[in-house]
Amino acid sequence: MSESPYEQRRRRAQQRQRARGRSAEPSPEYNSAELDTVQSGTEQINSAHVEGQPAETGGVGLHAGTASGDMDPGQVEAARNIVLRQLTASAKSRRQLEDKLADRGVPESVAMTVLDRFQEVGLVDDVSFAQTFVRSRAETRKLARPALRRDLQAKGIDPDVAEAALQQRTDEQERQDALELVRRKAPSGEQLATQMAERSTRDKLTRRLVSMLARKGYAPGMAFDVVKEVLGELSQDSEY
Repeated sequence: MSESPYEQRRRRAQQRQRARGRSAEPSPEYNSAELDTVQSGTEQINSAHVEGQPAETGGVGLHAGTASGDMDPGQVEAARNIVLRQLTASAKSRRQLEDKLADRGVPESVAMTVLDRFQEVGLVDDVSFAQTFVRSRAETRKLARPALRRDLQAKGIDPDVAEAALQQRTDEQERQDALELVRRKAPSGEQLATQMAERSTRDKLTRRLVSMLARKGYAPGMAFDVVKEVLGELSQDSEY
């Protein structure tokens, strides 16, 4: 039987660790603040049980060290703590957490069982993650939907989930964001006049601004239209 993608990554990570003289077993170490984080996350899982959710799912219970079958309770606890630490640093998709557990040498059966439990209690939620990711990146980085779609794919988000999240964005919103980006990046005053004076320098400026929009996922047609509009506005303003 061929290795799963998870086990392939785990094996490569173990090989790298051995080459560096490090242990290939998952053994997270925490400072006092990180220990507080782990304890807080465990309390969230336990509170979900108090609210009526099952205490055991897929072999992992609510208390550290609980496992079933051939799972090592120590590995289960280590995997749980790795996930809590990652989620405290920033929101993560399930695939991102899988990758981190594989990199830390956690066996696939342990990783999947722990992540299933986190997903059941709502601490891992790709739908919520995708929705929040699209809103945040569109607001802070002004990314267009093609770029957001690529980023979601890289994070392992299901295509249908990604498309549903991308529906939050409209063509008009993206156009307004593109206008804001170009206005922010375009030169002004004497520098603008100099670059607009000659066709060669004007074309160079246009290409630079269009390329900036393309890197953020904007379609070429929209990018050229927006750049033309903004440069026209700025040129008129500079004449007064």
